[in-house]
Amino acid sequence: MRTLPACLLLVLAFTSSAVLATPPSVQKRQERRGETRALVKDVLDGRLPVPTAISRLRILREEAFAAGLIIENIDQVLEPRRLRDVTAVLAGLETRAAEPTLVDLAGHEDGPVRMYAVQGLGKVRSRRVDVMLPLLEDKSLGVRREVARALGATGNPQVGKALLAAARAEADPQTRVMMLEAVGAAGDKKQAPGLETFLDDSSESTRFAAARGLCLLGDPEGFAFARKLLASEDKHVRRQGLALYEGVSVKQSSAALRPLLEDKDRTLAAGAARVLYQGGDKTMMSWLVLASWNAKGEEKLAYEKELETLHLADDERKALLRKAGVVK
Repeated sequence: MRTLPACLLLVLAFTSSAVLATPPSVQKRQERRGETRALVKDVLDGRLPVPTAISRLRILREEAFAAGLIIENIDQVLEPRRLRDVTAVLAGLETRAAEPTLVDLAGHEDGPVRMYAVQGLGKVRSRRVDVMLPLLEDKSLGVRREVARALGATGNPQVGKALLAAARAEADPQTRVMMLEAVGAAGDKKQAPGLETFLDDSSESTRFAAARGLCLLGDPEGFAFARKLLASEDKHVRRQGLALYEGVSVKQSSAALRPLLEDKDRTLAAGAARVLYQGGDKTMMSWLVLASWNAKGEEKLAYEKELETLHLADDERKALLRKAGVVK
């Protein structure tokens, strides 16, 4: 039997020791990156559905690494349908590392590619309004909708005037709705009078969107519109009124929403608690947990739905219950 040279045995021994000495965390990272490479290859080759690809890549928590791999190879993706899917995956990773490439793709000749690119810019809250503003007049309906959403996400008051002008010129009702809401999200209070003109529109969805935008701006006319809905006898209309307070600070919503915590419609009560929590009242998390603990049947489901929205972890729930003294 042939014996390995002593120097080679020494190298092998050193290599084995180095591998064994690698910290478990590093080994895990290497494994995740290996899986990420394989998934990205499947994406580039068109072998993986977009939702599945995004879900699996995000579970691995290597979004920036995956984006880098996609960016390195995206020039080789020439088939239009596949490029759309690759762009959608890149957007769905929601990582700032993808922003420069998404900016480039926002000017692509293919409408769906532009749409997914702008969607990605919105998800990373890109400040590249210079790229996005011209797309308010894009020939593609999907692009106009996504750019409205993305511009609202910037929170940049300077885009409010352009969004309102685009809404006035927009022929598609749903796209106009998204533009009006984006005016409010952008935060330009000078556009409130313009939004108020839509409160008398013949379209219910347009009126609602204008009120939503006004509430986001903290405008009294928007809150007055919301209070009228909350005063309705119809529970569905009242829930619409609650929806107008989404994203509004607790300082501005408390007076209208706190009374709803005692409402007989427990779905409305649970929703009000969640909106108050997201608006800044952190005591509402404990309120929801205790309400769910004491509730039964469908009523319990109402609270659990809101807690699921807030991504409450089991250990956090147990801690709140212990603090309230209902469990040990």
